Amino acid sequence: MLHMPLGFEGQSVSAQLTRRQMLHVGGLSMLGLGLPSALRASDPGLPARAREPGSRGSASEKSCIFIVMGGGPSHVDIWDMKPQAPVEVRGPYKPVATSVPGVHINELMPRLSNLSQHYSIIRSMTHTASIRNHPDAMHNCLTGQAKAPDDAPCYGSVMAKLRPSKRVMTPYVWLHRCDGNTTVFCSPFISLGGFLGRPYAPFFVGNSTNHPAMPNFQLSELDSVVGTSPQRTLEREELLGRLEPSLSSTSGYPAATGWGELRQRAVDLATGPAARKPFDLQHEPAKVRDRYGRHPLGQYLLMARRLVESGVGFVSVNGWCGFAPGEGSQGGAASFTWDMHGGGMGQGNIFGKGSYGLGWALPRLDEALSALLEDLHDRGLLKSTLVVVVGEFGRTPKIETNKGISGRSHWPACFSAVLAGAGIGGGVYGASDKIGAYVKDHPVPPQVLGATLYQALGVPLDSKVGARPITTGEPIHELFS
Repeated sequence: MLHMPLGFEGQSVSAQLTRRQMLHVGGLSMLGLGLPSALRASDPGLPARAREPGSRGSASEKSCIFIVMGGGPSHVDIWDMKPQAPVEVRGPYKPVATSVPGVHINELMPRLSNLSQHYSIIRSMTHTASIRNHPDAMHNCLTGQAKAPDDAPCYGSVMAKLRPSKRVMTPYVWLHRCDGNTTVFCSPFISLGGFLGRPYAPFFVGNSTNHPAMPNFQLSELDSVVGTSPQRTLEREELLGRLEPSLSSTSGYPAATGWGELRQRAVDLATGPAARKPFDLQHEPAKVRDRYGRHPLGQYLLMARRLVESGVGFVSVNGWCGFAPGEGSQGGAASFTWDMHGGGMGQGNIFGKGSYGLGWALPRLDEALSALLEDLHDRGLLKSTLVVVVGEFGRTPKIETNKGISGRSHWPACFSAVLAGAGIGGGVYGASDKIGAYVKDHPVPPQVLGATLYQALGVPLDSKVGARPITTGEPIHELFS
């Protein structure tokens, strides 16, 4: 049976589709746009999609904003500080009390310290499988598996399969594409949709040279939906050639009427104002944009709130804070703020205010994340929106000095994550040892984080995609208030 790339599973499709129609609509699906789901919601003449376990039943079901602190943030400097440890471990920052008694975080995050009743800190994240580099760790964290196979789909792809969008053109958006060598700094599998295929891959928006904190930001990803390059057209032509034997059979596919009109509506939706509005921050008051912060992370989180509000089920956000004034990547990967090696990679002091310094990054995280939590709460969306903040691993407890410049290296054995909303209460779960090197209590490997995420989103844990279970972990029940 032919599976249509735009989500027409179980839908009758004419065997007489023209090559041009297939190329137009195929171009939309290759960008991760699940348009027929959105069109179906507004057209009573189209049959509803067959339900799968965990499929979206109403617009009120839960969504997720998954913030990836790419590079691996230093847990002992942010969420799990060790003020009693030796100076070569604890660093220069002091912990500050939060609104939850006994919970402390970095002093550079005063706004988040006043909102800790809304989020839980997991201080016992760990990788139980061997980790060689950024892609290994990130792939495991983004799929919720301890040793994820290359074709494992990320959370957003799984959710796009289980809960296809009924209100918008795509259920899965990734804000800020990873710049740099993906075989070194980020998982090369993010954009593939895993074994589910490209129809369930994310729709990417933004990069280091075109992001919403820039005055001339352009939503170029939608601009290219219809006007494709000759090479891409040839590729689609070849794909269509492989599909035509199946399309020529009428078995199970009675003739559909109005296909040309439907195709045109799909194109109009992708290129018209309705598709662009959630991404257009000009609709927001200047004071709201200022509150989030006029930097990439702040403006992306504001965009994420707008996307969730519009009906997008899963939004991943690269937690890039931008470059400090007068600086570029300073020896690091362009989109990886949190990969703070210090002098070892020519990035500057981890405790400084340069592009790869906590003095630059933490105030921006504090500004943007606190604005998101307050905004979601004020709009009544925090109960239905899960916010996850996590990197692919932590950093070495002991400060490393190279050329007289401080930094910390990769550390998969112990790190932290933050979860908020969707029934998550305030507090701390798990603990590390006295220097933050290893987990002391309640280890949380990727599969446990994954089970907790699905539990918060109301997805039955026995759900499957294909023949594979969505998780092999058990959720952290203590996090739910």
